[in-house]
Amino acid sequence: MSFSNYLQPLKNKSYLQSSFTLLLFFASWSIWWSFFQIWLTSEKNGLGLSGSEVGTIYSANSLTTLFLMFLYGILQDRLVIKRSLLIFCATMSLLVGPFFVWIYGPLIQSHFIAGIFVGSLFLSSGFLAAAGIYEAVSERFSRFFDFKYGQARAWGSFGYAVSALVAGFLFVKNPEYNFWLGSLLGLVLLLNLILWKPKTENIAKSEIANDETDSAIPSFKEMLSLLKLSHLWIIIIFITFTMSFYTIYDQQMFPDFYTKLFASPEVGQQMYGTLNSIQVFFEALMMGVIPIVMFKVGVKNTLLLAVAFMVARIGLSGLFYNPIAVSMIKMMHAIEVPLFMLPMFRYITLHFNPKLSATLYMIGFQIAAQIGQVILSTPLGTMRDHIGYNQTFLIIAGIAGLAGLFAVVALKKDDEDVNGDPFIRQNKIQEKEA
Repeated sequence: MSFSNYLQPLKNKSYLQSSFTLLLFFASWSIWWSFFQIWLTSEKNGLGLSGSEVGTIYSANSLTTLFLMFLYGILQDRLVIKRSLLIFCATMSLLVGPFFVWIYGPLIQSHFIAGIFVGSLFLSSGFLAAAGIYEAVSERFSRFFDFKYGQARAWGSFGYAVSALVAGFLFVKNPEYNFWLGSLLGLVLLLNLILWKPKTENIAKSEIANDETDSAIPSFKEMLSLLKLSHLWIIIIFITFTMSFYTIYDQQMFPDFYTKLFASPEVGQQMYGTLNSIQVFFEALMMGVIPIVMFKVGVKNTLLLAVAFMVARIGLSGLFYNPIAVSMIKMMHAIEVPLFMLPMFRYITLHFNPKLSATLYMIGFQIAAQIGQVILSTPLGTMRDHIGYNQTFLIIAGIAGLAGLFAVVALKKDDEDVNGDPFIRQNKIQEKEA
């Protein structure tokens, strides 16, 4: 492949705009979210909450996110490629500084239940539910405007990585800096969504609006009928007991666990920010590699490989106490996330109606993960209080392993019932993954 082929995506304005949007969103989220759990638990730089209290917060966030994700998916499939919903979510990013400093933090400390309720609405509407919509819209743009979704999503990981690195140094000085910088990045994100609109996007909107067959816009009845699909519930069960642990393990537990491996909290927090940044940077690189893996081994097998990485990563972290060993284990996350995310989008477009991809992605992937968090966050947080992190990690790895065995039997093969046509063969299925 010549050098000009590598530069070809840079000529696609929709690819550039989608990449920049994902970069800004994940940067505005990472600058405070990567230290959210530490902020909740830290006696010196945070609120000093217990494991069960943190678990309750994560469960409440997940419950609210669950409902919003379904609503967001339906709205975005009706909007197709319009940005109205993204602009609303970006407005929430703009407000993160004032919300955390003046409302959320004081409210959690003075009126815990009220703080949980208000916080779950804000966090879910602006970030936890919004993340899936940013991804779903970018994936849809990739199909409308002919670019590879994985390449655009990699810029989101890059933005997350850079912010996570900066976040570690800001947090030890003053956590409020993280929240205010999140607002600044949110402002740039909002302006980007409002002001930068490639011509091809405007043309496509006009064509969709003038499409008398209404084929591009799914009906509300079509969306609700998804819940009757038995295979969608199989995906929900699979994701509930696998990807749920992305938040439960990686956000609710790992930051505090990792920082306590060091001589002082300040050293641990800086090291965590650096490690998280390096890990997500490699995650961005893997976004370009995993499509090749998916082409070689297939979509279903790539998902099974993701489960294997998850079980190994979480299980091994329960067996080691050395910060160097735990840091090396953490780096497996850079491979695991793309292994889950990219084939899940492809699995949905293979086995379901592509015009419902946003709703399907939100239900089958994002909402399912939230269901697991609602069910498991509080009991696992309480378990951590009683038996410690290491034993809890081993239990989590065991649950994910059982879900992987379920997936071996229950998930469809790549050439099985592809969008209602069982005769489409493997090479046809994967021709776009080359």
